[in-house]
Amino acid sequence: MSHYDFILAGGGSAGLNLAHALLQSPLRERSILIVDQDAKETNDRTWCSWLVGPHPFEPLLYASWERLRFTGGGYDAILPLAPYRYTMLRGLDLYAYSRETFAALPNVTRLQGHIESVADGSSGAEVVVDGRAFTADWAFDSRWLWREYTPAVVAAAAGLPPQATRRYHYLQQHFLGWEIETETPCFDPQSVTLFDFRTPQRDALGWDGMRFMYILPFSERRALVEFTLFSARLLSQADYETALRDYIRDVLGVYDFRVVATEDGVIPMTDQPFPRRAGRAVMRIGTRGGRVKASSGFAFLRTAQDSRAIVRSLAAHGHPFDVPASPGRYHLFDSLLLQILYRRGDLAERIFADLFSKNPLDRLLRFLDEEGPPGENLQLMATVPPVPFIAAWLRLKLLRRV
Repeated sequence: MSHYDFILAGGGSAGLNLAHALLQSPLRERSILIVDQDAKETNDRTWCSWLVGPHPFEPLLYASWERLRFTGGGYDAILPLAPYRYTMLRGLDLYAYSRETFAALPNVTRLQGHIESVADGSSGAEVVVDGRAFTADWAFDSRWLWREYTPAVVAAAAGLPPQATRRYHYLQQHFLGWEIETETPCFDPQSVTLFDFRTPQRDALGWDGMRFMYILPFSERRALVEFTLFSARLLSQADYETALRDYIRDVLGVYDFRVVATEDGVIPMTDQPFPRRAGRAVMRIGTRGGRVKASSGFAFLRTAQDSRAIVRSLAAHGHPFDVPASPGRYHLFDSLLLQILYRRGDLAERIFADLFSKNPLDRLLRFLDEEGPPGENLQLMATVPPVPFIAAWLRLKLLRRV
């Protein structure tokens, strides 16, 4: 039975962030096993982030933007992002870079296979892959099968009983994106469109969360156009495609285009807690460790920051669990917004328009990054309609008996 200092159960964003953080630390000589069921040879996802300063994988960035556009609720503006910028990292580029980096290091082993279990062993952690057992001082579990997203699955991934789901909200950020090339120039390559609400906000089944278009332009004739929803239920493939086709034709005014690539996914938007410790020697990381921001679905930089905190804890204390928790007020803000999206999707466009039109953009981005001081948070909350948030707070009190 092979033994390692660290086993990373999952080779996606969380596993790779943690692997690189370990290799850039005093623990760089420790033995690492990285296991994933996929070969990671396709561009299966992209990670976008706003940030100040260099990106953790700056040389790998595929694109970045200096301006942000918001359209909705009677507000249409192109806003300068400075001191922030909006960045895009392709999964394929991170996978290739990691594969090349790890291949040159004798203390790093990559293994492709199905992870059957991650649990405490007789000494440290034990990870079973295709019937073979591997042991480690510490195991980090980031497995997440987004196509199996249900409240029960999410609760089980966090080690919570099924009845716990009655106390929390379980929405999904789900999307289909087409990377298109057009015959004529129609995109502003300097401006990312974060929200464009000019798409029908309800269907035959009524209101369900919020719907918007998201555009990452790479040139005047090429862009990723993505139909995104924050809602409880998924749509049919035909519904996503119809929404994209109608928006490209009726809003962008583009009739001649070619789809050169697609991407889709489901990201959990839940206020359910995700306990970090899964055993004496097992820690949950990434989505499984609650690193997805519940009210926005952004996770990459949160995961990178978490990885560095884990490494600091290992180096300082000999265990990974001394990592900072988010201030409780942000969890409350997330729960309030999820409650509104779940019950009053018709209010979402107005709320987001108020957030963007009545606040300096840097204040809003700090809030979403959970970095603003309490007084600044209150200033921001004062710019949204109070009645829906008070009603949501009262429902939370009833739901959780707190």
